[in-house]
Amino acid sequence: QVQLVESGGGLVQPGGSLRLSCAASGSKFRINFMGWYRQAPGKEREWVAAITSGSSTAYADSVKGRFTISRDNANNTVSLQMSSLKPDDTAVYYCYATVSSYEYWGQGTQVTVSS
Repeated sequence: QVQLVESGGGLVQPGGSLRLSCAASGSKFRINFMGWYRQAPGKEREWVAAITSGSSTAYADSVKGRFTISRDNANNTVSLQMSSLKPDDTAVYYCYATVSSYEYWGQGTQVTVSS
């Protein structure tokens, strides 16, 4: 069983920056993809970004150029550096990891962008 624990959420003003981190533990096999989803109140969960074990990255159009995903394979951690934050970025952010054909999720961390 893989456990994922997110950290780094909080309140930030529009235009500000925030860094989310996620640590994975318990995996006996290589973690393939790691990434982030988010869910805003009253909206469906939205994929944000992903990174492979080889550090190839992909981003949703809504965050491209503002968010940067990175990964430390040795420590099984993934981070999301968020810049130029907008109120529309307000959501609970969930870390995920895929191992073989299974997908694991963290509990989520709240990000609120407000003045």
